[in-house]
Amino acid sequence: MSVTSLFERLRITSLRAKIDLVFLIAVLLLVLLFAALWKRSIDRSFQEIQMQERANIHYLYLYYLKTGKIDTDYLASQNIRVVDVGGKNLKLYRQIAQKGKSKKFSVVNLRLHRYILINNDRFKLILENLNKPRFPLELFIAFTGALAMLLLLYFWVIRSIRPLSELKKKILRFSEGDLNIHCHSDRKDEIAEVANAFDQAVETIRNLLRSRQLLLRAIMHELKTPIAKGRLLSEMIDDPKKRARFHAIFERLNLLIDEFAKVEQITSKNFQPDFHSYKASDILEGSIDLLMLDDPSRYLHTVIRKDFTLRGDFELLTLAIKNLIDNAIKYSADRHADILIREPEIRIINRGKALPHPIEEYFTPFHSSEGGLGLGLYIVKSILDLHGMELIYRHEEGKNIFAVIVK
Repeated sequence: MSVTSLFERLRITSLRAKIDLVFLIAVLLLVLLFAALWKRSIDRSFQEIQMQERANIHYLYLYYLKTGKIDTDYLASQNIRVVDVGGKNLKLYRQIAQKGKSKKFSVVNLRLHRYILINNDRFKLILENLNKPRFPLELFIAFTGALAMLLLLYFWVIRSIRPLSELKKKILRFSEGDLNIHCHSDRKDEIAEVANAFDQAVETIRNLLRSRQLLLRAIMHELKTPIAKGRLLSEMIDDPKKRARFHAIFERLNLLIDEFAKVEQITSKNFQPDFHSYKASDILEGSIDLLMLDDPSRYLHTVIRKDFTLRGDFELLTLAIKNLIDNAIKYSADRHADILIREPEIRIINRGKALPHPIEEYFTPFHSSEGGLGLGLYIVKSILDLHGMELIYRHEEGKNIFAVIVK
């Protein structure tokens, strides 16, 4: 199994988490290596102590055969202390005999002391070996140095990738619509190259958005002028019916320009909605007013089974519902739409063929659409996403059903 597949199985996707895991494994391996070498060094030191004990006991036995005495001076020189002679300390003798393998000769550790029991025909001794295993100072220094170097390397790597966290925060701010970010770096590594490239991309996008806004504002401003002139000229028409019709046309054009301005703000995420609580029926009434229909009852049939309160921006929600109703009337087989309000949804229904493509394709701007620019559902989806609402579509019994679900 490769390291990459191991990371995927462990679900480790963060670069920082991967670095932490790699250095943690390195530290654990270093500790395990140090523990193994430490144990080997201590075992070797114990072996030396045991060899020394055998040599000393052998010497004591030979010396006693020659002189009939215990060479305490030699034992002192070997850092061995005589604890008992002749078995006078019965308590200690029993403890050593119980723990040891033999009552004749045993080497045991009691309370951090190493005792040697010698019990033969000639003498009976209990000795304490004061020699301790040699502390592996060189190994400890090597381990400490390696661990310190590993930790320094870890903090150096973490410090090197720290700008990634700052860059991530700025990218998130940029994705939320904040164009006033700067992430230029004077460093010479690859992270700085990425940051500088992103900074240039942000500057380019910022300039493009400004150019687009200026262009749209200029177009809308230029359109407002002939509309205003048209309204003035329509006042000169003598026929009241024709004059009212022209007024409605120019009012509709003016309203469309205002809608385009708001859509531009929403899609560029340069907009702060004004959230308040409204009745679903009030939202529907405002949407029908935006349609500017001569006789709404001729085109719409509304049923309110259970009205409810929702929270949102009134202008945006009425615009979204208006677009759904407008599409329902425009693409229905009988130029008629049914509207149902029932908590927690507003449902728009019309008779007609099912959508030829999945609904998700209509959420993209300027999709292939008959009789329009392909912006209606894109605008609706953008507004509902801003409110945390959901748009569900289905086709049943020859009817298209669009439901706005308030969560």
